[in-house]
Amino acid sequence: MTKPRTFHIALGSNKGDKFKNLQNAVDAIYQQIGSVKLISKVYKSPAFGFESEDFLNCCLVLESDLEPQYVLDLLLTIETDLGRTRKLKDAYEARIIDLDIVLFEDEIINTETLQVPHPEMQKRKFVLLPLNDVAAKVKHAKLGKTVAELLAACKDDSVLEPINIWLKNPTKSLDFSKYNYIAIEGNIGAGKTSLANKIAQDFNARLLMERFADNPFLPKFYNDAQRYAFTLEMSFLADRYQQISEDLAQLDLFKQFVVSDYDVFKSLIFSKITLNNDEYGLYRKLFYLMYKDIPKPELYIYLYQNTERLQQNIKKRGRDYEQNIADDYLEKINSGYLEFLKSQKNFNVKIIDISNRDFVANRSDYLWVLGEICE
Repeated sequence: MTKPRTFHIALGSNKGDKFKNLQNAVDAIYQQIGSVKLISKVYKSPAFGFESEDFLNCCLVLESDLEPQYVLDLLLTIETDLGRTRKLKDAYEARIIDLDIVLFEDEIINTETLQVPHPEMQKRKFVLLPLNDVAAKVKHAKLGKTVAELLAACKDDSVLEPINIWLKNPTKSLDFSKYNYIAIEGNIGAGKTSLANKIAQDFNARLLMERFADNPFLPKFYNDAQRYAFTLEMSFLADRYQQISEDLAQLDLFKQFVVSDYDVFKSLIFSKITLNNDEYGLYRKLFYLMYKDIPKPELYIYLYQNTERLQQNIKKRGRDYEQNIADDYLEKINSGYLEFLKSQKNFNVKIIDISNRDFVANRSDYLWVLGEICE
């Protein structure tokens, strides 16, 4: 999964309801491009280079896994959707909304349509002052100076006035604060790790990931399930106990909550399918002896996908030892999870059907899943 990268976006408006135009742009950027991490104060500034009404300007920090050119294309589409029309080429004019990429990490881009860092940013106080609110220590990739240094050296003598109304950050409309520990579960290939990663990244959560990739018995199990089932389940039992007991005991004062891509009770679900009755009876006793004092998640999310979609995802991620998993095995796992969850009276469970969703490739699907979680 691609790690999001950081963009710094400048916004401006001097036509119509200027503040509303900025807010609509922020909301659209969040809906279509990525997570809005920080928003500066809004400043009133005089028109630069032409006679017109005062502008309202701000800057925001955006995280997105999209490529810079595509981000620019989406920003231009948002401008058009909000009513901007360009009449004069290469000339200053009043505008409902203006959206520019001013910085993209430490990269330099110089194409016909996109120049980053923005070639005029160091000359414009209406860019530097709000940018300084959210990125004072970020360096200009060409000039080698921080935003704070560029602002101090800027010769633009425009007088900017901060207004006393703050733009709302749509990312903060989703409230995870009532949870300290969230577990995301699902069948093989359901996307639980991808979702846990995205939530941890967007909401400053501590991520706990299952260490299945290091299990030497997993490939052997898929080749000879009857021989290696008990060995595999016992190794998972021990490893999950060690990981959960150690990781949940470690406090992280800089993270808001913990999100995990598995829950220890999956051991019971899988073992019931893979083990014979006698082995499962012994396994179940050991499980409850080991896990009786382990913290339980305050929210348990189960991602349901139909078997066809699961097989597509399994093929797509390309793990050799998973390529011959039978449909009936996946269906037994789904049934096992749903039967288990219905029997858990003390679990706060949300079952989300994502069979017709792709929250990795489609941001609107991702936001829909977040809405289902936080409703």
